[in-house]
Parts: sequence; C-alpha cells; structure tokens
Amino acid sequence: MMIGVGLTLPAQNLKVFNARRASFKCQKSPLNPTSRRHVSSASSTELTRETLSNLEKLLQKSNQPDPERVVKTSTSNGSIETKGKGLLEGLNLSRIWPEMKAAEDMSPRNLNRLQRLLSKTMEYSPRNSLGSHWREYHGCNDWSGLLDPLDENLRREVVRYGEFVQAAYHGFHSNPAMSTDEAPLPRHVALPDRSYKVTKSLYTTSSVGLPKWVDDVAPDLGWMTQRSSWIGYVAVCDDKREIHRMGRRDIVIALRGTATCMEWAENFRAQLDQIPESDDPTQRVERGFLSLHKTRGAHVPSLAESVVEEVQRLIEMHEGEPLSITITGHSLGAALSLLVADEISSCAPHVPPVAVFSFGGPRVGNKGFVERLNKKNVKVLRIVNNQDLITKVPGVFIGEQTQQQQQDNPWTYSHVGTELRVDTKMSPYLKPNVDIACCHDLEAYLHLVDGYLSSKCPFRSNAKRSLAKLLHDQGSNVKQLYTHKALSLNLERDRFSFPMPSCLPSPSQ
Repeated sequence: MMIGVGLTLPAQNLKVFNARRASFKCQKSPLNPTSRRHVSSASSTELTRETLSNLEKLLQKSNQPDPERVVKTSTSNGSIETKGKGLLEGLNLSRIWPEMKAAEDMSPRNLNRLQRLLSKTMEYSPRNSLGSHWREYHGCNDWSGLLDPLDENLRREVVRYGEFVQAAYHGFHSNPAMSTDEAPLPRHVALPDRSYKVTKSLYTTSSVGLPKWVDDVAPDLGWMTQRSSWIGYVAVCDDKREIHRMGRRDIVIALRGTATCMEWAENFRAQLDQIPESDDPTQRVERGFLSLHKTRGAHVPSLAESVVEEVQRLIEMHEGEPLSITITGHSLGAALSLLVADEISSCAPHVPPVAVFSFGGPRVGNKGFVERLNKKNVKVLRIVNNQDLITKVPGVFIGEQTQQQQQDNPWTYSHVGTELRVDTKMSPYLKPNVDIACCHDLEAYLHLVDGYLSSKCPFRSNAKRSLAKLLHDQGSNVKQLYTHKALSLNLERDRFSFPMPSCLPSPSQ
C-alpha cells in the first residue's frame, strides 16, 4: 500500500498524535530530518506531511538495489551509525525484538545469498594448481599443518573425492538389480568431474546365505537379497589440463556404503580374522568386511581381484608418468577402502603413492592391521562427524584392561590414520538434535567439511556448498527457518531427487 504525499490526519487523531509525540525524546532519524529543537504545535501538520513524504521516498528506495557499500562511522557520542543499508536493516529490528537475532540471516542483504544456497546454481571457483606440492595434499606428511585451520586446497580436494562416492551411490541406485544368469553389462556412471573417465566397475559378494524360508516367504525381495552387488568403480584422469593442475595423473577408486540386506548381514560379523596374506597372526580385520572384499561371485570376480587387475593395467599403461592412487569411500565403502589400499599397496614393484579419504568409516582391524598399513606407507585421512555412531563401532574389549592394554590386545579394534573431526552442532543450518541418519549422511559430511574452518571457528561464514541436496535428503533435520524460506522462495524440492553435482568449491584465498 502506497502512502500519499498529500495525506493529512483527522483533527481528533492529530491531537492524540501531538500528545504522544511530545512524550518521546526527539532523536535524529532518517524519517525526521529536522534538528533536535522543540517543535511547536503550529507547524506539526506541515512536519507530518514532510515525514510521510520522506517515508514514501524511503520505501520506494528500499525496493531498488543499493549499489553502495555498507559503511560504519562513529558519531560524536561514540555510537555506530550505519550508512548505505536498506530500510529494514537500518531499523535494526534485532535490537528492538531480541527474538529476531536468530533470524539475522533472513535480512534482505542475505536473501540473494540464501536463494543461491538453496538452489542448484553452481558457483565454481578457479582450481588452484597443486603443482610440486601435490604429495603434501595426498598425505606424504600425514597432512601436517593442513587440518587446523583447514587448508583451502585440501578442503576442495576432500569435497571433490566425496562427490566421487556420491556418484557411486547414484550409479548403484539407478540400477541396483543384477542378473543371476550371466555376467553384468558395463554400467554408466555420471562422474561429477568430467576430467576423469571410468575404466572398471567393481562388485562385492557376500558369503552369507539367507535361509531357504526367506525365499519362500518373500520371493520378491529382489536386489535386496542378491549376494553380488555393484559397489563402485575405478576412474582415471585423462584431461591434460587437469593433470597439469594436480601435478600428476590421478587414479580414483570410489566405493559406496551399505545398501543390501546381505551387506548389512556382513557388517554385523564383528569377529576379528587373520589377514590371509599375512604371516603375522596378530594382524586381524573384521570378518564381514574381509568376506565382502575376498569372496567371488557367480559371474563376477572378487573386489580384491578386480582392483588389483585394473590398477596393474593402469600403472603399466601410464608407465613413466607421475601417478597417484586415491581410494575414497563412505561407511562400508570407507572400511573396504582400507582393505583395498592394503591389497594394492604391494601389487606391483613400484606402486604409486596410495592415499585413502574415508567418510564416516567404522573400525576395520586391530593394532596389528594399523601397523601393517603404516609399514606399507598407506596414508589415511578419516573424516569423522563427532555425533556419528558408526565411527565408534565395532569395539571388542575383553575384561577390565587399561587403554594401552586394550590397544595392544590383538582382539581389540583400532582406528587407522589421521583424523579430521567435524561437528553437526556447529552448522548454522542443521538442528542441534539431528537424528542418527543425518549424522552419518554423506551429504551432511560434505556440508560440514565445506563449512569447517578450524577447531576454534568450526563453521565459516562464506561456505558455498549448496543446501539443495541437504534440504532434500535431510529436510526434517534442517532448521525450520531455512525450510520455510525455501518454500517462500518457490523452490521445487522435487527437482533435487535426481543425481546432481552439488559441490560448490571453496573460494581461494
């Protein structure tokens, strides 16, 4: 509703207006350009008209984009005067109504940024050249000095490898069923990074069999009960410009998390078994993970056989070039990544540097297994959410022992590598009491990594990763402030149900 310039107040209301106006201390305001002297009632009508006219001009101006930068200047009384802001921000509503402080991100200044975060708009920043420092980002020094505060280039690399795992999830769910009569056909995988090319599909097979009565009672369970399933892929960078930027040709092995009933059954087989290739009986890993890694299927080789064969082929094909092998996985895929790293670290005379980027991974083996990987120079960066229970299992403790005795016990599980710890409660967008599923969700992990700055400042204000997929996958765990704003911005949440690359890399300093 527009306010007319020539509008006047009725006589009876004008008296009330003047009486109330006199009770207020006169303050300088953008709506009252007069000085702070006493104003007589004779000129009050004219001042009212001038004030309403100024109000109309301000309202019209607030609807137009303000190109000026917000400048803060100190006044004579020591207060801060804000210039160049919109009308709503100039009124400082959060001071008048303290409960609005939680909604500061809803100010007009931040609406455009919020709309971008809630949309699918990509905003890629230039990729910094890693050059001769690529080995540091690949873990040659166990990422010393790069984690707290989190290095911008490392943050980008971690999120990028996480999206390779998301591509593995999408590739499986787009076609989860496998034929029981013939070998599977090549599978198409939509990679988030077009500079890489998929060269091999990977499969896992469970050694656990369902009782016959399950097939009789539920014969249509389909892919949920199949023993062999597609779990990931091998990809290699074949773009010259990207190879030059990274300082080497990178081979990526990406593995998804648990999806079928058979995989869940294997997850619960928590006994520690000796590694078949090891002569040391103290080197043990979880039975279920080892089964998925080593078991052959009716028409597919084991995961261990497929990975070794493909890595050997790629090393031979690109002999003489600087190479790296990066294994990345989430949940079950994070556990299998360690077994894959152990397998390929000795599959050739001169194996390139091997690094693992794992998200929400459980414990896999005991201290002997940790020492085995360390001797093979396998570098592991574990991204762990402080509220994720999966990262705390399995745990087998025998009797009342000290912490050192538990670590030395061959029947006790131990974590591997260097840890990057994030915290769901530090995200300004997620509820502080999010459920277990959200704490373990891969998109939530990438959201937290993209926002993480340091242990003293856990979430940076200029995080750029889109909230669209997080809102779609974990809408009930996102603060209502943002879910309601997404609806008011007319965002179609159903659009986010299909696979999409949601990585918004961090800006370079």
